[in-house]
Amino acid sequence: MKKYIGLTVLLLTAVFSSFSQERLVDRIVATVGNSTILQSDLEMQYAQALAEGNKPDEAMKCAILQQLLTQKLLAQQAVIDSIEVSESQVDDELNRRIRFMTQRAGGKENLESFLNRSLLQHKEEMRPGVAELLKAQRMQQTIVSKIDVTPQEVKKYFESLNADSLPYFDTEIEYAQLIVNPILTKEEKQIFKDKAEGYRQQILNGSDFGTIARLYSEDGSAPNGGDLGFATRESYVKEFSAQAFRLKEGEISPVFETQYGFHFLQVLNRRGEEVNVRHVLIKTKPTPTALQRTKAKIDSIYDKVTTKKMNFNTAASLYSDDNFTKYNGGVVTSEYDGSTLIPVTQLNDVTVFNAIDPLKAGETSKPVLVTDKRTGETSYVLYYLKSRIPPHKASLEEDFAKIKEAAKQNKTNIKLSEWFETRKNNTFIDVNPDFMTCQELEDWVSTGKVAKN
Repeated sequence: MKKYIGLTVLLLTAVFSSFSQERLVDRIVATVGNSTILQSDLEMQYAQALAEGNKPDEAMKCAILQQLLTQKLLAQQAVIDSIEVSESQVDDELNRRIRFMTQRAGGKENLESFLNRSLLQHKEEMRPGVAELLKAQRMQQTIVSKIDVTPQEVKKYFESLNADSLPYFDTEIEYAQLIVNPILTKEEKQIFKDKAEGYRQQILNGSDFGTIARLYSEDGSAPNGGDLGFATRESYVKEFSAQAFRLKEGEISPVFETQYGFHFLQVLNRRGEEVNVRHVLIKTKPTPTALQRTKAKIDSIYDKVTTKKMNFNTAASLYSDDNFTKYNGGVVTSEYDGSTLIPVTQLNDVTVFNAIDPLKAGETSKPVLVTDKRTGETSYVLYYLKSRIPPHKASLEEDFAKIKEAAKQNKTNIKLSEWFETRKNNTFIDVNPDFMTCQELEDWVSTGKVAKN
């Protein structure tokens, strides 16, 4: 039985439009039940793979065609099982893709020129494929949603592994953090509010909103001219939603403040309970005086922890400004698997690594000034080292959580393999001989025992 390892990864990259201005004269590459895969579908995926930095390789087309065959099978079963995706879900995914493409192209005008058609037209061309992809993803989730493993299954899986090929884990740590963000006074904030108001006035006096956003906005939407696409009220913080859903189309809001800084926005379009806006964001930045106040506050917390007047977890719950960790005592979890055991190789920030590395279990670092690479926000942080596990070969006792996840993934792969083998044997599948470029594709072709749907 062949295992469909990596199906989820393959699906996530499916149905992405290339930047090609020329249309292929389409041929049918493959037939799956009542559906067909066209040569343009295959070439678009190949072009996207090249755009992501892969080297030209004909073998890649074989893998892409397999992922398209996989998607067709899942999507067809989704129809049988009445699995649907809403128009808003499709629109959200389309908008995400358009934003990504616009950013890569350096702006809406550049992208439309490169595509030789409007973004609206291109978006509608992508819609059927994206809708099918989302249905396929939901179908796959349904197939494996109830899979779990018992401790006995984990032990059996571990014992089935070759002892000589067990993974070797680097040093891992469990740690917690307490973050204190600088708080600016009204007077300190006024500088940034005035800056935002200045840009707003330029637009009111005739400057192009998109140009101002691209040049001066400090939000990730700046390359798109500040355009955030369609979104519901719940998608934004309350201050932003209050402005976005109050204004009429074309209106520009006054400058307002959120946790991210000072904004102003323009409503571009409305559709039911969704609104499409563009905005400019000016982030507030801590002044030297604000940093001094913050340092004094965290020094006081550090004294309470190190003199045993308060344990670290309690201090983090009471004083930390990090909403992601404060409610579990400041404990940090891996962004990859949610585990509290984190390989030191995942500590990509040198400042964080240097603060934690000298600590022994049970020790707290002195306050460290840290700038978040993703947001640019500056904070003072305390780090607490709960435990440190030295490098070691995988063992059931020390690495149960990791082995359990591997056992669950193995069980998932087997379930998917069985599902696909059954569906392949009950679905007419044919691949054009001109595109039968690898042995793996021959396993997909029907033997003639199954009538075409």
